[in-house]
Amino acid sequence: MTRHLLTPRLKPLSSRRSTLLSVLDVGTSKIVCLIAKLLPAESSDTLRGRTHRVKILGIGHQRARGIKSGVVIDMEEAEKAIRMAVDAAERMAGVEVESVIVNMTGGRLTSRQHAAQYTVGGKAVGQAEVQRCLDVATSHAARDGRALLHSLPTGFTLDSTTGIRDPKGMIGDELRCTLHNVSVEATAARNLMLAIERCHLSVEAVVATPYASALSVLVDDEADMGAAVIDFGGGTTSVSVFNEGRLTHIDAIAVGGNHITMDIARGLTTRVTDAERLKIVYGSCVASPSDIRETFSVVAAGDDGEQATHLPKSQLVRIIKPRVEEILELVHDRLKASGFAETASRRLILTGGGSQLAGMTELARATMSSSVRIGRALGVQGLPESAKSPAYSASVGLLIYPQVAGLEHFAHGGQTLTKSTGTDGYVARVGRWLKESF
Repeated sequence: MTRHLLTPRLKPLSSRRSTLLSVLDVGTSKIVCLIAKLLPAESSDTLRGRTHRVKILGIGHQRARGIKSGVVIDMEEAEKAIRMAVDAAERMAGVEVESVIVNMTGGRLTSRQHAAQYTVGGKAVGQAEVQRCLDVATSHAARDGRALLHSLPTGFTLDSTTGIRDPKGMIGDELRCTLHNVSVEATAARNLMLAIERCHLSVEAVVATPYASALSVLVDDEADMGAAVIDFGGGTTSVSVFNEGRLTHIDAIAVGGNHITMDIARGLTTRVTDAERLKIVYGSCVASPSDIRETFSVVAAGDDGEQATHLPKSQLVRIIKPRVEEILELVHDRLKASGFAETASRRLILTGGGSQLAGMTELARATMSSSVRIGRALGVQGLPESAKSPAYSASVGLLIYPQVAGLEHFAHGGQTLTKSTGTDGYVARVGRWLKESF
């Protein structure tokens, strides 16, 4: 049987100790490095799953290069952009980064549920029985060419009793468990990790972007009752679904905010940089009566700026709205095909840079759910005003992930993906040898 390809695993985070943490959000449009201190915190009614409060010490922001749809397409350019983002965060925080937690958006994220059962034989269920049952479920997830990012138990059944969260101590004959496994193309994960290793950094863990975004914007009541989080990124739009407090589904499509920008550039025959500005300043995906009266100026590609044309805002809306409708319909269709459309309709949280487009919540209400809100990172101190927008949800979520990483289960004997990059962590090992020797 093929063994699992595993991305690096985090050690459990002690709820009583402070720790310094560095994360790297690698997106299609931007690369963000955050350095933060995690301090033990009192339990919260709205954010019960968090054991620490996050205080940002340093932030580095850089326009992404060498990345397309969340996947590395130019190693040299990606390395330069990562170096610059990390360097800016290091200078602000006054510390040196040695390792990071990174997110993964591209590489065809796949979400699967795997079930298994184990015979207890009328005895009390102990940790060993739970472990064996979960090991069997994990073994079903092995697939060639895929790297396992997350493996989360979603529920247990003991004989006829269902919906059990922790069966330890209960008596029964047959223990059944369900695991939610999230995987990605191994080559995409390898190349991203290699780009980071070339910056003399080691990778502590790889987190699926929709999971990270949800961790930062969801409150516990929403996760318990059922909700979906849609992250509108530059090159991809991803979605995560939560029910009964657990992550139950993840998906992503390779269409995002950059596609809207390109539509504007083509439709108005202008430069991409000007199209991005028009989208941010004047863009909307819902028409209003004033759109015909409001105008904006646009310079044709190749002109020197003296021949600006004035157009009504309604023309911009006619370009933007069909693309946004397409993205929302694609997400809805994928959720419907996977059986999670009903859960998503209960509560929908929009986040990511693209969610800030005017009229996005109104269009989402008409397309997917009557209950929609914009999600921003919750419970974080020290973020500058410019970083308090939904565009930084995934970045902050990477800082929250270590607090819930202990919920995951991976069978022993998995092959670590770090050793499949072609370098076997070579750059990182050389860096450590130099530090120890000189």
